Amino acid sequence: MLPVKQAESIILDLVQPFDEESDTETVDLSAATSRILAKQVTSQLDFPQWDNSAMDGYAVRYADIQACSVQQPAVLEIVEEIPAGYQPQVSIQYGQAARIFTGACMPIGADTVVMQEQTRQENNRVLILEAPEPQAFVRRRASFYQTGMPLLLPGVFLRAPEMAVLAAAQSTQLIVYRRPRVAIFSTGNELITPEQPLEPGKIVDSNQYALRAFVAQAGGVPLPMGIVRDQPEKLEEAITKAISNADIVLSTGGVSVGDYDYVDQILAKLGAEIHIHKVAIKPGKPLTVATFPFLTQENEGKGKRSVLYFGLPGNPVSALVSCWRFVQPALSKLSGLPEQAWGPCFVKAQTVTELNSGGKRETYIWGQLHLKDGVYEFRAAGGSQASSNLINLAQTNGLAVLPIGTTLVPAGETVQVLQVGSQA
Repeated sequence: MLPVKQAESIILDLVQPFDEESDTETVDLSAATSRILAKQVTSQLDFPQWDNSAMDGYAVRYADIQACSVQQPAVLEIVEEIPAGYQPQVSIQYGQAARIFTGACMPIGADTVVMQEQTRQENNRVLILEAPEPQAFVRRRASFYQTGMPLLLPGVFLRAPEMAVLAAAQSTQLIVYRRPRVAIFSTGNELITPEQPLEPGKIVDSNQYALRAFVAQAGGVPLPMGIVRDQPEKLEEAITKAISNADIVLSTGGVSVGDYDYVDQILAKLGAEIHIHKVAIKPGKPLTVATFPFLTQENEGKGKRSVLYFGLPGNPVSALVSCWRFVQPALSKLSGLPEQAWGPCFVKAQTVTELNSGGKRETYIWGQLHLKDGVYEFRAAGGSQASSNLINLAQTNGLAVLPIGTTLVPAGETVQVLQVGSQA
């Protein structure tokens, strides 16, 4: 069995990231949320686009107010009122001021804004009671960003802040990486769909739905292929179809050593190179990772890329733990994210429950991670931590990691926790 870290390294080395020329598409700004930039974005606009006020107050010449005080206020004539969105019409001369509001354009001649709390207005005059620093409360043109400079770089994941920047920059067409296409199917004669009646010995295929959600949440396009029976010819047909349409294939079941576990032999028959058979992890020991080094339909004519195949365990918890620990980083690298965002993401947390392990494999205990008073706390899910117990997996957002040789972590001790359930 491979150590977990070694398996992760092998998998990441197998991933060939999307090409910035051939694996991209252009999308409208309105459709760009949660996409990954493939091309640098620049703007033809300065930010701010003009000198403007950062405060409600009065636009003045600093030379007129620099010596003022409450006892000897500077008395200025108000020659204009400038709300936001209004183009000033008057230049400020000696002894003059303009009433100005936050975000409004600075008038020509003025170089400083005095906040209204330091003034007193009397008819068409304003008394300046205290002088601010020179150029106070003035946001200068291009002080945040200068036209033509890099605004957002390739590999940036577009969330709310980036969307605001792009909208302000009037970047309405964006070149982003395409979403990874991930084929998903479950194997097993015992499996039924949620719509079918449950008979003795049958099991509802929950993996199909869990992995669809996982892939979508990770930014990929799930290609659900349903249930494949434990028949070599059916499995060969499914794998052939999957690798011809997807960048990554996720199958569940059929990767152990049972009489009906055919995945590895079919992969070998189809010419795959198998890189991983088992990993020293609990749950999730039976894990097959293979590559098919030929063109897919999706990539035909766009350069050669291996299709990455993950044969995941059939137990629901094992399948998801394998995805969170191994598939998520692969998807992140493939998608065009920068190396620092590939993950996985670990944090140190104080466990509020006792954690136990057999100690022979690196063990992942599922539960809930919370930030309390600036410190992460981890609470293991109640009940059995068996890989077949799907019920207490609900609301899991962290996996506490017990290294090989560690059999007990008492409550109150610090433990490393893998954060799960969110994108880079």
